[in-house]
Amino acid sequence: MTTIRVNGQAEPLAAATVAELLAARGIGPDARAVAVALNGAVVRRGDWPATALNPGDELDIVRPFQGG
Repeated sequence: MTTIRVNGQAEPLAAATVAELLAARGIGPDARAVAVALNGAVVRRGDWPATALNPGDELDIVRPFQGG
């Protein structure tokens, strides 16, 4: 099985691009306050649709949350 790591957790590689992976998680291109890093490099929002995901990639999705 081909996998990637998302926020430190291994999961099957089921999306071709960053945008597809985010959409599958309910995060659309207009979502506010979302930051994405692929293999340690920030991916600009405008690049999400063209940024391919490959086996072994590490993706970090950061969203602020409220609470204490």
